[in-house]
Parts: sequence; C-alpha cells; structure tokens
Amino acid sequence: MRLAAIHSFFRYVALHAPEYSALAQRVLAIPSKRYVRRAICFLTPAETDALLAAPDLKTWSGRRDRAILLLTVQTGLRAAEVIGLRCESIILGTGAHVQCLGKGRKTRCTPLRKEAVSVLRAWLREREGQPSDPLFPTTRGNALGHDGLEYLLEKHLVAARRHCPSLSKKRVTFHSLRHSLAMTLLRHGVDRSVIALWLGHENVETTSMYLQADMQLKEEALAKTAATKARTTRYRPSDRILAFLNTL
Repeated sequence: MRLAAIHSFFRYVALHAPEYSALAQRVLAIPSKRYVRRAICFLTPAETDALLAAPDLKTWSGRRDRAILLLTVQTGLRAAEVIGLRCESIILGTGAHVQCLGKGRKTRCTPLRKEAVSVLRAWLREREGQPSDPLFPTTRGNALGHDGLEYLLEKHLVAARRHCPSLSKKRVTFHSLRHSLAMTLLRHGVDRSVIALWLGHENVETTSMYLQADMQLKEEALAKTAATKARTTRYRPSDRILAFLNTL
C-alpha cells in the first residue's frame, strides 16, 4: 500500500514537474513486492443461514445486527459503505433498493429482496431516525465504526459455530460476506460484468478471483469433458534395454 501511494505521487510529479521526470521514472520502476495470494474466504448457504439466525431478535441490538447482516449478505456492501448508510439510503416500495457511496465517492444503487425489505422496514419503524441519521447506530445513537462491525460479527459467529461447525475452520471477516454474495451470483450463472457492477468494482477482471476460488465450478467444467480412453499398462523393458542397463 505504501509503495502504491509513492507510485501515485510520482506519477503526479512526472506530469506536473517534468524537471524531475528522471527521478520519477526510477521510482516508478520499483517493482511491487511479491506475496502469496490467499484464497478468498466465503460462506456456503448453510453457513450464511446459521450466521443470520444467530442474533437474538428479542433485543434491540439483536434486531439491529440481524438487519446489518442480512443487508450485507444480500447486497455485498463494503464495511465502509454500511457504516455510511443513513435512514434515507433505504428506498422501499416498488423497486426497493439501497443507495450507498462507494469507492471514488461514486453512488451505487443495489436492489433489495422481499426478505430484506421486510426486515429493513421493521427496523426503520423501530429506529425512528431522521433521514440524515445513521441507519445503524450504537446504543448511544452514534454511527457504528469498523471496530463495532467486526465485534458484532465475531459475537454472532461464536453462536453460529455451535450450530454450524464448518464455520470454525474459516477466518470470517465482514468482507467475507461480500465474497459470499459474489460466489452465489456466480454459481447462479450471473455474468462477471454484472457482478462487477453489483459490487462496485472498477475493473471486471477483479471478479476473476471468484472463478479461481470456486471449486464447484471447476468440478462442473471437468464433468463436461470426456474421459480419456487410453488404457493404463505397466511398462516392460525389452531384453535389449535390460542388457544395456546391466553394462552400466
């Protein structure tokens, strides 16, 4: 990240201060550090259901957390985008959707399914906030921060793991919920360009990581290929080759 920031600065220098172009070119030639890219973490439908069932709906915070998790799972919003939501960001009724401010300060609208509409309508009614108030406040009325989101996610993961042991083998973060939506869309045949548009990716090639992570898609592709008919036999060397080997 630091090298990327330095590169960005020297691209600016090369454009606006040509007298330093030689230095800028030397800096821009510094290669990025190589690292092992880990496979993305995403949840299966059963794991997602276990997580969504974890919040205690008898409490105010449980109903809030359920709304946060369901909204994120169904829309794939980034943590920062969820934090930035206001009560006026949720548009219900015909063509229900959520409007968020994404990377590059670009506004993005994402449709909502009936279940999410029902949960969010009930939450807005209970929230009783002004249009510009945070959609998901803390108990003190302030907007949730990144630490608050990670805390509530980990809290509900503890409960979800008791009913779905496979979650214990995964390092789940808030971004994993975003990956889970992308994998679901991909498995249902949604084009990668649509997924990129849905998630707010600048480049459609960013979605290629989901193709790499989905073993199910690879197995389906393998199943469509014809198996080779070549028979496996044991190699038996000729007497001439055996005689040559004995002379070594």
